[in-house]
Amino acid sequence: MGGTRARFWTAPLWTVLSLGALLAGPTAGARAAQPMLLEHATIIDGTGRAPLADGALLIRDGRIAAVGASGTVAAPGAKVVDLTGRTIVPGLISDHSHTGLVKGTKNDSANYTRENILAQLKQYERYGVLTVVSLGLNKSPLFDQLRQEQHAGRNPGADLFGVDQGIGAPDGVPPQGMFHLGADQVYRPTSVAEAQAAVDRMADEGTDLVKIWVDDFRNGVPGAKGYPKIDPVIYGAVIERAHARGIRVAAHIHDLADAKALVTAGADIIAHGVRDQPVDTDFIMLMEQKGAWYIPTLDLDEANYIFAEHPEWLDDPFLSAGLNPDLRAQFADPAWRARILAAPLTAAAKKALALNERNLVTLYRSGIHIGFGTDSGASATRIPGFAEHRELKLLVAAGLTPMEALAVATGNAAALMHLDDRGILLPGRWADLMVVSGDPAADITAVDRIEQVWHRGARTEGPLVPR
Repeated sequence: MGGTRARFWTAPLWTVLSLGALLAGPTAGARAAQPMLLEHATIIDGTGRAPLADGALLIRDGRIAAVGASGTVAAPGAKVVDLTGRTIVPGLISDHSHTGLVKGTKNDSANYTRENILAQLKQYERYGVLTVVSLGLNKSPLFDQLRQEQHAGRNPGADLFGVDQGIGAPDGVPPQGMFHLGADQVYRPTSVAEAQAAVDRMADEGTDLVKIWVDDFRNGVPGAKGYPKIDPVIYGAVIERAHARGIRVAAHIHDLADAKALVTAGADIIAHGVRDQPVDTDFIMLMEQKGAWYIPTLDLDEANYIFAEHPEWLDDPFLSAGLNPDLRAQFADPAWRARILAAPLTAAAKKALALNERNLVTLYRSGIHIGFGTDSGASATRIPGFAEHRELKLLVAAGLTPMEALAVATGNAAALMHLDDRGILLPGRWADLMVVSGDPAADITAVDRIEQVWHRGARTEGPLVPR
């Protein structure tokens, strides 16, 4: 048993549950509408437990009011939706994404606009990714305003959590030139006092987490120059101050040695998989002792080359739904594909992905808490929404079962963010869910056949074209 399943609700399976005192009144984001009874569906609840065949789920005031066998859920006045042959799964939750960094094929601070961010959140929602954690490189006060608006359901699109700016090394990662970052998107302290002040500013802005980058960005490429890493004295001060302010710390890493040092220093979340060598017993014990979380972001490396390898994917409407014309043209360009496939980073990325998959399975089977994320939105090829569906397939390719992968992407992902109002299909939680054709418990690719998306109990506009 991996992840956090021991924390989940363990009452008798599929007893019909009434909403009772669990149901809070509707918020600004919930629509007071006719109750909806979704019947005759297979229900995967997000805990990793066996699916419920021929199940029913009642939605009232934006939340789940009851779950049980079809024909046993009392639903006076509800509109009935027959979902025979379909499966209901919780909406996906990304613990590691970015918003407002990319437009078309370009990274630029000028992309950080209200319009662009909301468009990306709507794209996540169309793919059934209903909660997104934008893990740094954000601008205040816009990010803080949008986060509160999405929490209240004032705009269409995924709910939004995240890190305001984050902390990196001077002249280091994240590279200023590579990502065309503004000075207001990342702090680069040179002293303990500056580090503490940066944490305090983010805390005062209401950041959900603090992010630190500890990486040289060589990415396993032989002979790569790399960037300076943040001083351990600085990141130690960041972690200490964040904890003093009641905020957890997520750390961007690539190498095992950095992951060990950061968890030892108190980092709460390892925000990328270890990709330079196999994880060892010392790291596993350290993660267990500290109760730290691990987000593998398998898609991060695959996205560097996969679209160059598969130009035929451009004919797939599931991918096309996430492409703007500029990105589509790039993927269709034979010169771009040849350049990517010949790049040293591609060979390194393939090795990194294989090692990341191996390390994920080792940690998962050891009972380490595993979250879900992709680094989507950090670069053009990490496509919001599509990347999360690729991540599910990569989790299964690594060795998790489809049910384990779905639990990581839903119940576990919610637990990482301490969100007890979503991620699992139980009474009292938001009715955030996807309806897909087929059986993703047997074939994970069924999650791509999205027929309906329900966000806070309201069916969203225009589901993606099913395969």
